[in-house]
Amino acid sequence: MSAGRRWDDLAPRLASGAAMVTVGLVAVWLGGVWFHLLVALICGMMIWELVCMVDSGRTKSQYVLGAAGFATALVVAWVPPGFAFPLLLFPSMLGFSRMEKGGVTYAVFTALILLAGYGMIVLRDDIGLRWMLWLVTVVVVTDVAGYFAGKSLGGPLFWPRVSPKKTWSGTIAGWAGAAIVGLFFAGVTPAGAGLAGISIAVSMASQIGDISESAIKRRAGVKDSSSLIPGHGGLLDRFDGMLGASVFLMIAGQAVGFPPGV
Repeated sequence: MSAGRRWDDLAPRLASGAAMVTVGLVAVWLGGVWFHLLVALICGMMIWELVCMVDSGRTKSQYVLGAAGFATALVVAWVPPGFAFPLLLFPSMLGFSRMEKGGVTYAVFTALILLAGYGMIVLRDDIGLRWMLWLVTVVVVTDVAGYFAGKSLGGPLFWPRVSPKKTWSGTIAGWAGAAIVGLFFAGVTPAGAGLAGISIAVSMASQIGDISESAIKRRAGVKDSSSLIPGHGGLLDRFDGMLGASVFLMIAGQAVGFPPGV
């Protein structure tokens, strides 16, 4: 591949990425209802994209299930956790009665989408802005470092059958970038150097989320989850890493007492 062709998607990726980062940072900074609305909107649209991929003939269900995901992600921010968790799983159960194929894939991935959204809301509301910025930065740096290292260095592919563009060089660069982010935040918080290890694990979880979504696309025979974002594809293409990272942090955070040292 020529140097020009290798970077031919860079301009639209940068423009779209800058717009998404701006909107996201404003919502994260404001917190509260603005952040809840953004998370709920993204969750609902990702579920819509998911149904479009796994059961493309069910047009009405795409909107019904997407709307159910949006409403659920919005409501759970205001109810006690004991009631939030059954609500988070309701859209997954609803999908079984509305889909002709891909029901299990839909149910599992929808549950992950809504659990990830809920995890981000809890992180921002209860733990604070600094740690929400840490999570976002780890995921973004993992993606950016992986993209540039993979394009520049190339080398052996990570899982060619599922994701023919992801390389081991990009994967490892993502871990290195996450470690640097962790060390930076360890220096400005009481968390300590162990945060670098947690950051690498979160980076790995984000890559697992990315690979999982790639597997769904490969099975559905599509390149992108949708065409909503120029240069990036759909919201699932852009936020698949955040899904894995947020769900992992919800689980692992209980074991390490996240945030550590705080």
